[in-house]
Amino acid sequence: MTEYPISFERPGADPADPRGAVLHTPTQVPDAPAAALPAQARAGETPSTPSTATPCGKGKEPASSADTTGPGPEHSQPSAAEPDTHRPRPVPESVPDSRPDRPQSGGPERRKGQAPAPGQPTPMRRDGDRLRFVGAATRRIARGIDLDEIVMGLCRATVPTFSDAILVYLRDPLPVGDERPTGPLVLRLRRTDRIPAERDTEGAGFSPALQPEPAELTELDSLGAELCEVRPGSALAEVLRGVRPVFTDAPAAHAALPELLGEGGEALVPGGQRAILAPLRGRRRVIGAALFLRRPERLAFEADDLLVAAQLATHSALGIDKAVLYGREAYIADELQRTMLPEHLPRPTGVRLASRYLPAAETARVGGDWYDAIPLPGSRVALVVGDVMGHSMTSAAIMGQLRTTAQTLAGLDLPPQEVLHHLDEQAQRLGTDRMATCLYAVYDPVSHRITIANAGHPPPVLLHLGGRAEVLRVPPGAPIGVGGVDFEAVELDAPAGATLLLYTDGLVESRLRDVWTGIEQLREKLAATAQLTGPDHPPPLEALCDEVLDMLGPGDRDDDIALLAARFDGIAPSDVAYWFLEPEDAAPGRARRLARRALSRWGLEELSDSVELLVSEVVTNAVRYASRPVTLRLLRTDVLRCEVGDDVPQLPRLRQARATDEGGRGLYLVNRLARRWGATRLSTGKVVWFELSKTAQ
Repeated sequence: MTEYPISFERPGADPADPRGAVLHTPTQVPDAPAAALPAQARAGETPSTPSTATPCGKGKEPASSADTTGPGPEHSQPSAAEPDTHRPRPVPESVPDSRPDRPQSGGPERRKGQAPAPGQPTPMRRDGDRLRFVGAATRRIARGIDLDEIVMGLCRATVPTFSDAILVYLRDPLPVGDERPTGPLVLRLRRTDRIPAERDTEGAGFSPALQPEPAELTELDSLGAELCEVRPGSALAEVLRGVRPVFTDAPAAHAALPELLGEGGEALVPGGQRAILAPLRGRRRVIGAALFLRRPERLAFEADDLLVAAQLATHSALGIDKAVLYGREAYIADELQRTMLPEHLPRPTGVRLASRYLPAAETARVGGDWYDAIPLPGSRVALVVGDVMGHSMTSAAIMGQLRTTAQTLAGLDLPPQEVLHHLDEQAQRLGTDRMATCLYAVYDPVSHRITIANAGHPPPVLLHLGGRAEVLRVPPGAPIGVGGVDFEAVELDAPAGATLLLYTDGLVESRLRDVWTGIEQLREKLAATAQLTGPDHPPPLEALCDEVLDMLGPGDRDDDIALLAARFDGIAPSDVAYWFLEPEDAAPGRARRLARRALSRWGLEELSDSVELLVSEVVTNAVRYASRPVTLRLLRTDVLRCEVGDDVPQLPRLRQARATDEGGRGLYLVNRLARRWGATRLSTGKVVWFELSKTAQ
């Protein structure tokens, strides 16, 4: 990567040289005339000498004897004999020192007597102006954190201080890090900026009353093609490969303009060194180009302006590289967090669910907080909420492993305390410092009971139907990862209409309050919200979650927040039919008769044929291998659900029976007639279940 100096001090310059007056301020002698150096010559011009310099203004005589030596060279400072002898004061960021009482002399236009019109941007005529401008511009570019902010910072820093218009092209697509770009090099016009007809003049350095005419703006607006494919070996490819900014009146750059701007675009670019083409090179490759333009009536660019353009291009390209890398990391973090958390909550029988997740900050989008709802056999549901220490990519990865382990353990239908015990062992296998808190609860809608085990997590809050909110007393337990501790489970009532709120400590703990103060505020917030809907109607779940999050004040969020709310509807005892069947040949016939009576009691006689057939097939398969009594349960909710349990752990598999097979068609019938079906392994065997719509098909 080619680096350019940001200091424009010429090596070997004498301290008394006016060119270094801004960087070096030696004691000035009033009687000594200022030294005059010849201005830098541009291509095709003859350098002027002090003896032939033309004063500013045509036909004007010197006003005093101090002016008899004529104006100084370019970037010169006032002589000691001039009235304003103090050192120039700093100017605002990104604005050159354009005070009218400071003489500006030495440029070709000034030597020809062409002064800029009053109110127009004053060009940077001193090295100190350029240094201040580069410092302010790079600071403004560095403030951007994403791609658009950096490109906008480049445009706003250069227009109108450095140029009248700018076109920024970026590679499409932008390569990320060390990846090799595929396909041809294509540049897309990312942003243009120019002096508008009406604009905010903050930091502009000139009055808005004297703006360029609209006709001139139209000319600049017509520049630039949307897409530009850089062909290998073309003039534009050579300019981009050279890395250094160049004037567009150079032969190579002039030949590259039609390729960059489109056919006829080069005719609209002002001549006479009023356009600079600067490649944007990142860490490893060219990622774009910037075109700086000045109108014909404005002073042309100078050789030192190429160094300014180089600094702007270098800082912008490096910032764009960092922004692309940051964008990729943010995308990975978002995808990781999204895949770690449930995309959709299930809809188990007898319970309604709602959830929320908030990251700790916009720049820390991943964390170790998670929640989950896992359907279990018997219409039960496991509710899980956990918090891994920290909020980083590592915490999110550990959280994903613990959540997967919890889902696997829940599928085995283990008690809550056993689930936490196995999670503790898994955390120890992941590392000695892998600490997490977790709360695991199992809700049974038939018995209206909930079993809870806790591993160092904040206790849940239960909001009753009448509006009373209570913090459940559950054993606190030790965090997961400590090892060598036992977990204890408690069984509590879960009445219909009540709402259980599981949360992480980010909701109730912060720098402004301790955890128990936050839990009490949460309890009061739930009670106050329930009072709004009355004692007979629980608040809507989604609105309740939003109200809970409203208790967080500004700046009050120091950690991730995971929130899981469960509304217990339960299943009424009158909607449940439950029997034990001995594993004998007469069991399928008895199961058909019991199912027919239950359907008749519920007014679902039209389902009798389908239910009797499917119950007979499933019970027949169960009693063939079972050694203990078989369970049969019918549940009437929004659907009719049938569950058959036995003590055989092997799960049945659907297969296609051959024409000569005597069996193997039971699950085929279940698959064709049932709305849904499945089989779940238990610690004591398995459960095969199926569902039918209450309306006959």
